[in-house]
Amino acid sequence: MERRDLVIIGGGSAGLSAAVAAYDKGVKDILILERIAFLGGILNQCIHNGFGLHEFNEELTGPEFLTRFVKQVEERHIDYKLNAFVTDISKDKVVTYSSAEDGVTQIQAKAIIMAAGCYERNAGAIGIPGDRPSGVVTAGQAQLFLNDYGYMVGKRVFILGSGDIGLIMARRMTLEGAKVLGVAELMPYSNGLNRNIQQCLKDFDIPLYLSHTVTKTIGRSRLEAIEISEVDSSFRPIKGTEKRFEVDTLLLSVGLIPNNGLLDNLGIPQSRSRGSVVNQKMETEIEGIFSCGNVLHVHDLVDYVVAEGRVAGEAAAEYIEGKLKKSDNLILTEAGEGVGYVVPGRIELTDEDEKITFKFRVRKPMKNVYIVFSLNGTPFKKIYKQAIIPSEMEIVNIPRNLLVSNQGKIVVSTEPKEVK
Repeated sequence: MERRDLVIIGGGSAGLSAAVAAYDKGVKDILILERIAFLGGILNQCIHNGFGLHEFNEELTGPEFLTRFVKQVEERHIDYKLNAFVTDISKDKVVTYSSAEDGVTQIQAKAIIMAAGCYERNAGAIGIPGDRPSGVVTAGQAQLFLNDYGYMVGKRVFILGSGDIGLIMARRMTLEGAKVLGVAELMPYSNGLNRNIQQCLKDFDIPLYLSHTVTKTIGRSRLEAIEISEVDSSFRPIKGTEKRFEVDTLLLSVGLIPNNGLLDNLGIPQSRSRGSVVNQKMETEIEGIFSCGNVLHVHDLVDYVVAEGRVAGEAAAEYIEGKLKKSDNLILTEAGEGVGYVVPGRIELTDEDEKITFKFRVRKPMKNVYIVFSLNGTPFKKIYKQAIIPSEMEIVNIPRNLLVSNQGKIVVSTEPKEVK
């Protein structure tokens, strides 16, 4: 059986940054396993700009951004295997993968970093009523076809869901000559970033139908039309509000799910983000197995993914070299009123922790609220927000000296500001 110090599952932005960070921390025996034919993950098909403002202080396209990290990996001669599909991880850190070149191979690792990204919810996951013709495609798949292969998936397009990929594809399809008739969003607010609402819909006069969903697909071999309906507060279609659109393509932008099955199979607890519960070093409850990036929780900026990968890489290097500090001081975290999830799910306080970085999302758009951090029922930090939305991940650094207890539970919640 082959032996490696560090095996990283996933060669996207999280995996690449983790590999570079671990190498620079002193671990040289690293192997990246990537299931597709090239490094960089989803960034290969994200040809729009907006990447790198935090990481490089300049605006880059996805391919430009990933090229810089691939170059860093190659400059360090970090090993990687492409078209290598990981099928299993064991608790004693044996990684099994399959590839045409190597067949089925097992690797005994000293540490593992899971950085496998996320996947899109598809038509089967949401159960749209009606016919089952071709022409119903996830927005990310349409992006891959158009940006990587130069193939237009349709000419008359409607989009279900206002996630960022769907919004970006509304603009992209329009620029390539398609007619985008509208975007329907189940919620009474958009799930995309505000700048994408403006730049991808309003700038192109593409209507956004809030509190609407697709209630019927119509077509024989190819999609011919769809029907959308307004929904009530319980998300049930309201009879008599149906609108029909003659289209040949329906793009789905209805959510991303962490690709966390391998760690779920180990019995590692899952957080409300559907990723694994990790501590502030991105380590799961199994020592030496780490998780970072979109496989942990879905990020809105790739720069944040890179930063999280760097934390995991440095911690994995410390673990391999026997330098990762351990502690019996355990604080659990919990998403309270108005908050969807919190990362990390557990904090193992050591003397080296000068601050703890919390990442979370709220459940719905809010105005004039406080983000409240409470330890064992006592608030110790309040942050005022004039406006806050679910599509933007919040990042808050809490100084160690505010954590007056080394044990217990931190609850992150929202509280309306009193208007006098």
